[in-house]
Amino acid sequence: MRSVRLPEDIDKELESLANQKKVSRSDIIKEALVEYMAKEKKYNKPFEIGARYFGKNGSGENDRSTTYKSRIKSKIRDKRSD
Repeated sequence: MRSVRLPEDIDKELESLANQKKVSRSDIIKEALVEYMAKEKKYNKPFEIGARYFGKNGSGENDRSTTYKSRIKSKIRDKRSD
């Protein structure tokens, strides 16, 4: 169980809405929290959070993942020749 402190104006609106809908204030708060958490889960997927940063400072080389072995071999050869 949790307690929530609300500003007086919001508390009055909540009370009015609860009376109008003939439900408890707790039911309205629970429903609002469920909707809020569902929305946050939907929009805060890890990829979506970082999407604006992915590729921002990329190398511009589109084949880096397919040519990584040959690049590593080349660097090793260059190092051995020093």
